[in-house]
Amino acid sequence: MLKKFFLFCSGIHTNILEKCPSDTNKYVGIGATVFFTGVLAFFSSAYALYTVFDSYIAATVFGLVWGLMIFNLDRYIVSSMKSRGSFWKDLGIAFPRLLMALLLALVISKPLELKIFEKEINAELIVMEQEIFKTQEDRLKDRYTKQIADYQAEVVILKQEIQLKTASRDTLDKMALMEADGTGGSGKKNLGPIYKAKKAKADFAQQELDKVLLVNGPMISEKENTVKDLQNQIDSEINNLDRTAFGGMAARMDALHRLGQNSDAIFWATIFITLLFISIETAPIFVKLISSRSPYDFILHEQEHVFEMANKEQTTLLSNAVKNILHEDSSIGTHKSAAKVTLEKAIIDQRLQQGLSEIQNGNLNLDERFSF
Repeated sequence: MLKKFFLFCSGIHTNILEKCPSDTNKYVGIGATVFFTGVLAFFSSAYALYTVFDSYIAATVFGLVWGLMIFNLDRYIVSSMKSRGSFWKDLGIAFPRLLMALLLALVISKPLELKIFEKEINAELIVMEQEIFKTQEDRLKDRYTKQIADYQAEVVILKQEIQLKTASRDTLDKMALMEADGTGGSGKKNLGPIYKAKKAKADFAQQELDKVLLVNGPMISEKENTVKDLQNQIDSEINNLDRTAFGGMAARMDALHRLGQNSDAIFWATIFITLLFISIETAPIFVKLISSRSPYDFILHEQEHVFEMANKEQTTLLSNAVKNILHEDSSIGTHKSAAKVTLEKAIIDQRLQQGLSEIQNGNLNLDERFSF
């Protein structure tokens, strides 16, 4: 039963194979390869679709449809190849089929590579998620960076003005104090006019500082509160960013590509896995291509040749019959045309003679000579 199923998978004609049982094992092997290629296609597409739909039912249904389609396509590719005994001629026939098998192998292998390196890919996806989230946060912060920087620059200027006034006040206070205790200025310990003058300057500087504090203080508080509000707004928008799971089909392929770039082991592993699937997919075609012509090929070619010759005979007979009919119709038509022309000429000649006779007898006007 299993042998019959694999023979069905190979796409051979069982009535022909019965005449050459020595080829049975060859086509059983080819059919088994075609079947297991379809099975691998099922698992590959099911996993790929599961990463898209997150549903076992949808993945199974679509995977089954895809696997059957690949199985049917492989079966057709193998069964349509017929050995004619010339390697280069057979290679020319097999070349487009090899290209198709190569494409199918690449399609089948990629999802299975993703499954094989699933743990490494999941770890890389976390890194990629963080990079994407960091990029989103940076773009969000960039929208407010200039505005915050302007407010902070204005606060710095206002504080610098206060610091300058404070430094000036402190210097003048120190000078007045040194004049009072005799450690500076005139060097005499007294509260005389010099001290009073310096003290007046210090008091004036204090008044200037109070005015600056009265004006700049509220402005500094306002701008600092504005900066805090903007920071809170940034934090709020960051918390509201979309943090959906990052693990779709395209993301996993990108993660595998990054892993291959960062690790030679993974890079070569993916290459060899792809080559493995290519060899599996193209194996039936290469088997038929490099195998010498077997009895099955001779019998199949004989039957096809019989039908080809019978068809050529029928088409030749039909073509000749149509040519004879066309030649007959053409000959008859040509003869009819010639006879009609001859008859018309005879009628014209007769009427011409009749007209000449009437002219000679005077029974026909000149204007009516050639009115026939």
